[in-house]
Amino acid sequence: MDNEFGYGNDLTHFNAEGRAHMVEVSEKEDTYRRAAARGSILMGETTLALIKEGGVKKGDVLGVAQIAGILGAKQTSNIIPMCHQLMLTGVNLTFEIKEDRICIESQVKMYGKTGVEMEALVAVSVAALTIYDMCKAVDKSMVISDVRLIYKTGGKSGTYIREGEGIE
Repeated sequence: MDNEFGYGNDLTHFNAEGRAHMVEVSEKEDTYRRAAARGSILMGETTLALIKEGGVKKGDVLGVAQIAGILGAKQTSNIIPMCHQLMLTGVNLTFEIKEDRICIESQVKMYGKTGVEMEALVAVSVAALTIYDMCKAVDKSMVISDVRLIYKTGGKSGTYIREGEGIE
């Protein structure tokens, strides 16, 4: 059912006047929340070889991207206007080097009133952007792609698993 402004009830970030607002969560129950996201950064063979061999002049690309992704998750509420500040209890990123890309996965966990989907997505995005930043001197044609939520659990909406995505 739409409200008087034509917004469905599932669009919770709009107030009665149709303007954006931060959703009130104080009455929600605390539950265990976990979300995972994936994405990739495509690049040339030479760039991948430099990363594998530790030959990028700016340093350990995946080590820096790991830290950047964690920081990104922790700072999500500062860059996504309607996100709540969250007390995350765990953030981890993994990287898999393939033939033409690096695949990135984030896992974010906490116990609280709202989900951590945005934190998982931001973690992957910031890690990919960091890889781009550290390697752009040798490969400006890199492409960040397919950033997506693959899993979330907790809260009233329960569990979501993206079809075709295996999770641990």
